[in-house]
Amino acid sequence: MKIKLPEPFTFEGGDRAVLLLHGFTGHSADVRMLGRFLQKKGYTCHAPIYRGHGQPPEELIKANPDQWWEDVQAAVQHLKELGHDEIAVAGLSLGGVLGLKLAYSQPIKAIIPMCAPMFFDNETQLTKGFKSFSKEFKQLEKKDEETIEAEVQALLDNSAEMFQRLGGLITEVKDHIDHIYAPAFVVQARNDGMINTDSATYIYDNVESDQKDIKWYEDSGHVITLDKEKDQLHEDIYQFLESLSWS
Repeated sequence: MKIKLPEPFTFEGGDRAVLLLHGFTGHSADVRMLGRFLQKKGYTCHAPIYRGHGQPPEELIKANPDQWWEDVQAAVQHLKELGHDEIAVAGLSLGGVLGLKLAYSQPIKAIIPMCAPMFFDNETQLTKGFKSFSKEFKQLEKKDEETIEAEVQALLDNSAEMFQRLGGLITEVKDHIDHIYAPAFVVQARNDGMINTDSATYIYDNVESDQKDIKWYEDSGHVITLDKEKDQLHEDIYQFLESLSWS
């Protein structure tokens, strides 16, 4: 059965631009509501989809963090080609890690990491998440249970290298976090069952930004952009963006 695959989006709203980065196994739907909200407030928002994401899980394990990093850089270039020189970045989970890497690699307006891991101590949770994502995708393809079980197990058997490289990316970014000077708003869900929530405090304590803030959302889980406090999150991100000195 053919599944309609998600696509990147660009919502044109104004001169100020925000790059929105999705999570691991996720895609642009992770940040679509945030994008529409900010567009209405006058911001242009662009969300790429990293290679291997938004596709069958077999494609995901063929991809790697170097490619995802290239995809993020290409997304920045896309916004620049549209005429946006000042770009803030908001990223969920893996998107937060990639956004932080961007923040110490080139000048950006601000960084908003949301539930971004800094410790690669969650391989069990990641594997569980990858397993359920794979299973759901195959159920959408209307495969029978036996086929699904066999295919998901094959995916898990072949995913070790991808997780290893993902761990390498997280550690690399953690080691460079004190090279970040852009304004930062660290977002963390209290009920995050996917990552070590000490990550948020680590980011907040170690970025060198003069303007930085951290907020804990008491009733949200890992995919905070789609959870019950999303309206408050949207408003908080908007207020943070408004506090920046845009030219």
